Amino acid sequence: LLFQILGAVILGFGIWILADKTSFIAVLQMSSPSLKTGAYILIGVGALTMLMGFLGCLGAVNEIRCLLGLYFTCLMLILLTQIAAALVIYFQKETLKVELSDIVVGLIEDYDPLNEDKRNSQDAWDYVQTQIACCGWTGAKEWENNEILRNKSNTEYPCSCSNRSKDLVEGRGFCVLDDPVNGTATYADWPVHEQGCMDGVEQWLKDNLGIILGVCTGVAVIELLGMILSISLCKNIHSEDYTKVPKS
Repeated sequence: LLFQILGAVILGFGIWILADKTSFIAVLQMSSPSLKTGAYILIGVGALTMLMGFLGCLGAVNEIRCLLGLYFTCLMLILLTQIAAALVIYFQKETLKVELSDIVVGLIEDYDPLNEDKRNSQDAWDYVQTQIACCGWTGAKEWENNEILRNKSNTEYPCSCSNRSKDLVEGRGFCVLDDPVNGTATYADWPVHEQGCMDGVEQWLKDNLGIILGVCTGVAVIELLGMILSISLCKNIHSEDYTKVPKS
């Protein structure tokens, strides 16, 4: 039962990544095929874990050695896969950071409030900027490369970056700058937050690193316990009795 619950949690997490439309995850899953692939892998692992939990219970109750062996093997493969994924993320973190930066910068440059095809990812990025109180990935200057703002001589600015509450009522799109000098402006003239969102996201990860590591460690410990219990039960079964296999 415990492994079926664990599988349901992993399955639900994968579905949440695909379905989420209002957080930083939405920005990534709209722009990065690798995150979508990861979500599908989580869904597959979750479904497999639930199936293995059922087979493990069946093998333990009916003392079926082959099912317990299959249960042990699948748990070991899942655990090794998780360790491999963690190592890849750790050693490729700089590459992933660059990929993430490219995704966000590209989103900022192509940001268009009238583009309904990118509405979800743009709304998600507005949500991030509003919640973290940040602007751009490394700073507000990146918004100067937006085609719409550049064509308007930067006399407008992203509302979700604003440090004024009246602009945050809209929460998306562009707001008009009050009294721009000579009809032109730079990001330094905008009433926006100075901090880039990269620092905010990194701080969020640092603040929640303990929780993330705790959950991952807990999952690994549960899987190890399942492997130990299954191999112990398997050893205690002296011979297979196929008469105990449930009849269909």
